[in-house]
Amino acid sequence: MKIEGQAALVTGGASGLGEATARELARLGAKVAVLDRNAALAEKVAAEIGGVACPCDITDTDSVNAALDKAEAAHGPARILMNVAGIGSAKRIVGKDGNPAPLEDFVRVVNINLIGGYNMARLFAARCARLAALDNGEKGVMLFTASVAAFDGQVGQQAYSASKGGLVGMTLPMARDLAQHAIRVCTVAPGLFATPLLLELPEPVQQSLAASIPFPPRLGKPSEFAELACHVVTNGHLNGEVIRLDGALRMAPR
Repeated sequence: MKIEGQAALVTGGASGLGEATARELARLGAKVAVLDRNAALAEKVAAEIGGVACPCDITDTDSVNAALDKAEAAHGPARILMNVAGIGSAKRIVGKDGNPAPLEDFVRVVNINLIGGYNMARLFAARCARLAALDNGEKGVMLFTASVAAFDGQVGQQAYSASKGGLVGMTLPMARDLAQHAIRVCTVAPGLFATPLLLELPEPVQQSLAASIPFPPRLGKPSEFAELACHVVTNGHLNGEVIRLDGALRMAPR
């Protein structure tokens, strides 16, 4: 699918990997809707890229539908969905105090990362499936953002790894399911990237993390994630695939 002129949705588009993706889509000529819970940051990014800001909680169906309505009113029906929104968590299943990890934390992470991602996908797909096919026969493309933690989860990452592993496991069956509607589905599993959250860590910690990556021995650039995400859109034979983007990193237990 050619990106230029298409309406695109980016969840988590106000910061980090989502912001980089929104900016790259806009650079390539897409009409971008920035979906994020942080309305002020979404407005800032949207203003800078000539897009539209859509406050959105991906776990809430009414909130998602309102965001999709606003985006469609501004740009027309979307054919591209970049599911980048998500949260992290690190809780040992048995804490140092001997108490079990709070169930609420596990539920919150899975609800946002996995169930929220599915909620966004199903509502987008239902709208996209009603569109006329493009010249190449396809109607739309969606991307999920997993993590290498889906495969190499570290100590304390049970909730995060489970949520990202769920996205990985959902990719192929969703691609098969939506094939009848000419909608492609892929997932990118990034490794260690220079996102705002990671850049808050002390410099020695950042350097240690970067040194653990075989090559190149540095943190990934959000722009590199964005470039791959956009390539998935333009490469019409990519479907049902999970792509690791990690410099050959395999995470140690801790």
